[in-house]
Amino acid sequence: MSPDRPPPRSACPSAFRPHDLLRLAAIDALIGTGPMPATMPGWVRPALAAAPWVVVRRAPAPDGHIAVGVRGTARDERWAAWLPTRAVCEQCPPEAVADRYDRLPAPRRAALPALAAVPRLAALLIRLGLRGGPTGSVGFELASGRPTATPGSDLDAVVRADTPLDRAVAAVLAAGIGALPVRCDLLLETPNGAVALAEYARGPGPVALRGPRGPRLVADPWAPSPYEETRP
Repeated sequence: MSPDRPPPRSACPSAFRPHDLLRLAAIDALIGTGPMPATMPGWVRPALAAAPWVVVRRAPAPDGHIAVGVRGTARDERWAAWLPTRAVCEQCPPEAVADRYDRLPAPRRAALPALAAVPRLAALLIRLGLRGGPTGSVGFELASGRPTATPGSDLDAVVRADTPLDRAVAAVLAAGIGALPVRCDLLLETPNGAVALAEYARGPGPVALRGPRGPRLVADPWAPSPYEETRP
């Protein structure tokens, strides 16, 4: 890649979707985002040495790369980067992280409300025939094994809504997560971006769609975009 010109960008490869957790084959494969390769912050190497996992971001990336985010131990330790697809040695989407629940020590699962609620969330999604699972600190801990959730953590989650979700089902889902013993922020991930379940379940009306180019109000999150995505 030329040092004075970034490579052409493309959408995230279809095999990798926002919120997927990826295990790295090599830390040095990461490239900082921006017109020039950005310097890797000092906390990144220790964080990835402890848990070599990154999360797929909803953003364009150079051809053959994925837009990812690295998380450290502090809330302000977040770094946006690009990762070559060849440097991925394991992929764990949100719909698979709950299967790793029993790998965590039982005392820790019981002590943290967000972790303790994972089986109930998984059972709710199965009952409604939906694909999804935990994201955020809980999803990261389940995938990587590194303690990232705290007693005050919310249970962030996503549902893969590739086709329009019936609002009646959305209302049942919203009621179900509202009954959990911890705050649960759930996103519906559509082909065009993500919308908050709570906002969509309220009924007809514009909702905020979080797309690759930022949020915008839409009447139908599943409708084709009114504009074509163009390469910068």
